[in-house]
Amino acid sequence: MEVEPKKAPLSVWVVSDGRTGIENQALGLAEAVQRLFPSTITIKRIRWRAAFDKWPSALKASWMLDPSSDAVTPAEGEAWPDLWIATGRATLPLSVAVRRLSGGKTRVVQTQDPRWRNTAYDLIVAPAHDRVAGPNVLSITGSPHRVTPARLAEGAAAFADRLEALPRPRIAALIGGRSKAFDLTEAHASDLAERIAGAVAASGGALMLTFSRRTPEAAKTAMTGRLAHLPGLIWDGAGPNPYFAFLNYADHVLVTEDSANMAAEAASTGKPVHILPMVPLKPADKFARMHADLRARGAARAFDGTLESRPYAPLAETERAARAVLALTGATPVSGFN
Repeated sequence: MEVEPKKAPLSVWVVSDGRTGIENQALGLAEAVQRLFPSTITIKRIRWRAAFDKWPSALKASWMLDPSSDAVTPAEGEAWPDLWIATGRATLPLSVAVRRLSGGKTRVVQTQDPRWRNTAYDLIVAPAHDRVAGPNVLSITGSPHRVTPARLAEGAAAFADRLEALPRPRIAALIGGRSKAFDLTEAHASDLAERIAGAVAASGGALMLTFSRRTPEAAKTAMTGRLAHLPGLIWDGAGPNPYFAFLNYADHVLVTEDSANMAAEAASTGKPVHILPMVPLKPADKFARMHADLRARGAARAFDGTLESRPYAPLAETERAARAVLALTGATPVSGFN
């Protein structure tokens, strides 16, 4: 079907259940579109009433949404957006209805593998390691994200007084936690901390350490106790999140193997990425595929206690996906616009 070119600005709705990690995928993709072509972004956060939240997507209807949800249809006198970019299971019943409700005006983009009615979307932007296939599927390394040089510099400003003067090399350690596939026991956390401490001490540099919400308290305590004496900053979860600042100031990034997204985001900086092992709970083939992809690009390697640096082309997968999304509208990227 021939697409009539859209005029600027494009209107883009970003739809999710509002969880940061979920929303940032759709928002990061929308922001990448906005950097290519003038666009207005509206964030829509939805949730289902508790009685219906666990129902299959096929049985859900918009009247089941919680009253706290944002409106997912245009107000009277307003138009449907040019682009609907959504992420997460909660959005699926709404996403599959948008093309019909908008009379075909709105192009629907879903990130991640919907695993339900995959032909109902104009485009699915899915991680390559999930092996999603179809004529409307764009496979990318990792997931769309919000990491850009400008955003890293912006995030760094709030921490410049604590990080700017740290000795180099500065090592950022991004620690995950227990998941279906991996665990971070107290003993394993102690071992990782010992290895990280050795690398930092040998380099004469500094450590910037942050934990995830999934990091067990015992593991946090073990790692903090072993690493607190090193130059640097260990974020305790209070105040502004230093994640962007850490990526900005880092010369090396250590990432636990339980997070594909953090590894891909770190690889978008062009800085050496070192994968920290976790305790396996079951086979994790998709993570292995992801890390193999990064190794093939020269972006990552298993952490062996040393801090080797090798240049590689930073990942630009979010922009590649944004160009595919923009093509759905018939709009041409504006040269020099950002």
